[in-house]
Amino acid sequence: MRRSAAETKAAILTAARERFASDGYEKATIRAIAGDAGIDPAMVMRYFGSKEKLFATATDFDLRLPDLNGAPREEIGQAVVRHFLQRWRADDALQVLLRTGVTNEAAAERLREVFGAQLAPMIASFAGDRASARAALVASQVLGIALCRYILKFPPAVAMSDDEVIEWLAPTIQRYLTSG
Repeated sequence: MRRSAAETKAAILTAARERFASDGYEKATIRAIAGDAGIDPAMVMRYFGSKEKLFATATDFDLRLPDLNGAPREEIGQAVVRHFLQRWRADDALQVLLRTGVTNEAAAERLREVFGAQLAPMIASFAGDRASARAALVASQVLGIALCRYILKFPPAVAMSDDEVIEWLAPTIQRYLTSG
């Protein structure tokens, strides 16, 4: 059965996300990804040009950050933590990027790009001063809990309910977003 170009690209991206998640960036190969997608490796190169470009496309996603401008100021920390807990579970690409970013500079740069391009502007929209610093501090918390809970699977972090995580992290995030 022949696939359309869009179907082929989608199959490649699905295979790439799964392969990068299981093997990491360094060990994942174009040949293995192509095999998983059921196509010739040359097709991967035709559509994406390189492993680096395939990785960037496979890990391109929208954090779907909430608009916090209308939220009660005292609840912003809770809203951010709740949002990120939902995003970590909803999108394997985010976990792939975190897992790979720990050991691969290209993946780490991609992670910095995603968070920098999306989180800092959202924060600047309601807390303009030092938005980049605030974004870095928020990222440290949401990436830290994601690493411990979803990648390393520390039993106490995994066992916590979302409400417990929110209870612990929200005051810190709130301080980062609204202090000073």
